[in-house]
Amino acid sequence: MSNKSDELFERRKRRTRARLRRVSHGRLRLSVFRSSKHIYAQVIDDERGVTVAAASSIEETLKGKLKTGADKTAATEVGKLLAERAKAAGVAEVVFDRGGYLFHGRVKALADGAREAGLEF
Repeated sequence: MSNKSDELFERRKRRTRARLRRVSHGRLRLSVFRSSKHIYAQVIDDERGVTVAAASSIEETLKGKLKTGADKTAATEVGKLLAERAKAAGVAEVVFDRGGYLFHGRVKALADGAREAGLEF
């Protein structure tokens, strides 16, 4: 049984993805998932259906230097790590898929961290 907020979130997510498909021009998609305790991001090739690079705040490399996985600092570090992995895989440009989330707070911090590490979108 879903509630009204879940339905609205799914509607925003579908609307965002539809816009991205129209403007992506073959670029890969940087998708973000935000939970209450962690943040996850991945670069996805939708044409092949493959995840090219992924990073999250639950990884051992980040857990040691983060106080929690649910703040802006963690999101920035995840963005930087994801950008490094994407660049190592040969990806320089992506489109940012915020899903149904507002571009604010942790989602914005992740995007800023990825841009700071050299990913273009």
